[in-house]
Amino acid sequence: MPRLPRAVPVARHRVQEAMRGWGEPDERVETAALLVTELVTNAVEHTAGRRIRCRLLRTPGRVRICVWNRGRRDVPKLPGPRDRPSGTTAKGPHGAEGPGPVAFGPDGTDDGFSLASVSEDGRGLMLVDALATRWGTRSSVSGRLVWADI
Repeated sequence: MPRLPRAVPVARHRVQEAMRGWGEPDERVETAALLVTELVTNAVEHTAGRRIRCRLLRTPGRVRICVWNRGRRDVPKLPGPRDRPSGTTAKGPHGAEGPGPVAFGPDGTDDGFSLASVSEDGRGLMLVDALATRWGTRSSVSGRLVWADI
């Protein structure tokens, strides 16, 4: 896709179509749509390349969303990969804590966290962290791959 804002809804629609074609449940389709929206938006806003690649990889029990962009322009340092038991979220029963700026209490509550305290630039990755069971990045001289599993 071209690295333009109009690529975001195109990527979201293609992901929804592919996952529905695979017979994925509506909840997973919409989770994937949100994730690809955030990842492609980040690539549009923070890279200099002309094109973005988005790919879905399906294995039993998992769909991996991959977004690759060439070139770098003021790319913020992203938190490293994080694993969380399947089926849990950042507020899950295991007290898992993601790499973002949110610190959860031992009971899984947000300890008074306010979204207003986080700049808009950090909110998309918080959403990725909350929705994905696992996610991460790989950088090279030519660009960056960001992936998320659901």
